[in-house]
Amino acid sequence: MPDEALLFLTTATAVVGIVAAITWLKFPPVFALLFGTLFLGLTTEVGARDTPKVVAEGFADVMGDIGILVTFGVVLGALLTVTHTMQRLVEALLGLFGTRSVPYVFAAALSSLFTSIYSDVLLVLSAPLARRLGPRLGTRGRALMGGSLTAGIEVGLVFVAPGVAAVAIAGILDVPLGQMFAVGLVVGLPTALLTMLAFAVLLRFMAWDPAVDEADRAEVSGEADGGDAGPPSGPRTRELPLPLAVLPVALTLVLIAGGALADAMSVSSAALLFLTDPVVALLLGAASAYALARRVCSPDEIGGAMGSALAQCGPILVLSGISGSLGFVIKGSGMADTLGDAFSSGLLPPLLLVWMVAAVLHIALGSISVAGITAAGILAPIAGGLDAPPVLVALAAGSGALFLPHVSSNFFWMFQSLLGLSTRGTIKAHSVPMTLASVISLPIILAVSLLA
Repeated sequence: MPDEALLFLTTATAVVGIVAAITWLKFPPVFALLFGTLFLGLTTEVGARDTPKVVAEGFADVMGDIGILVTFGVVLGALLTVTHTMQRLVEALLGLFGTRSVPYVFAAALSSLFTSIYSDVLLVLSAPLARRLGPRLGTRGRALMGGSLTAGIEVGLVFVAPGVAAVAIAGILDVPLGQMFAVGLVVGLPTALLTMLAFAVLLRFMAWDPAVDEADRAEVSGEADGGDAGPPSGPRTRELPLPLAVLPVALTLVLIAGGALADAMSVSSAALLFLTDPVVALLLGAASAYALARRVCSPDEIGGAMGSALAQCGPILVLSGISGSLGFVIKGSGMADTLGDAFSSGLLPPLLLVWMVAAVLHIALGSISVAGITAAGILAPIAGGLDAPPVLVALAAGSGALFLPHVSSNFFWMFQSLLGLSTRGTIKAHSVPMTLASVISLPIILAVSLLA
């Protein structure tokens, strides 16, 4: 067997083994990824002597890029959560734009303003609001609101920094975070709105039946008595003025976007470069959110929120680091050159191939973050050689990672429970709009590539 064919077979065996270990053997993704990476190193020219070193170097490289970013991004989200900033801002936007625009307001706000809040937490926070507002939109209202949560939360997660998956994918592919935020917003916000528009039209033909697609209303806390606008309030004696409450988000996003603009304009001011560095931007945002939270929340509330946030970001950091290890081993094995030749064969656009890799991984693994991060780890060694800017490779990986969520996803079951839907209803209100977001975002990314 030719060397290249044997190398491709060995790499395919490692990837398929990772997928099988997670889906069939129910291994934790951390173990599956690490064992698959070690197998690939031991069976290629990396060898037994160098494999541990390469694994450590890959892990350290990614953690050096994203460790602080993910940590402070999640902490910022936790501090916004404890002050109920998200619920209050969404309600203010609803009052401004009216009931008919509710799903679009949700999708736009969640995909652009609250990406620093971890997706599971954001779902817990926004689901009660969605359930309360659904009946105002008619018989299909709960489905529409479910679609808006999906379009907002998941699109923001993979496209718009500081979304955890967006930051992780950008770090693995060496994409500047400011660039990931700016280009991600250009792709993510239209994707969220167009997804809602397409889903609203498609829903008319999907025969939504509340008797079958929605669970018993009494089963979900808060529905029988008219719903709730969010989590129970803590022992706060007063609330922050809303413009002040959203200041940490605005500060972080303005600084990150300013850094991208400064880079594009080749600005060399040391002070400006320091302030707009993503690490400094997220640190300032988190620090200002902490200072504001101290004015209205008890130390126990703040400490509990930050502790939960740090626990949530741990698995993402470890998975990202091991995906970096996988990328380093692929590069050291010589597979990077083989993959580069395959991706530059001209049979399909490179970005479409990237999308397909991430989509297959998501269908198999069931996790958006794991699929996007793993795809980025596989593609990192050749990203610079593809006929596309690395930021678009990152966005294509995120786009593919949205494709066809199903029952293997823990988010699927959280969504079903919190929205009070049946499994059939969850497929309609979650799987369908998320697949639409994946398909809609791809041509947007391809169109942006024409302008790059």
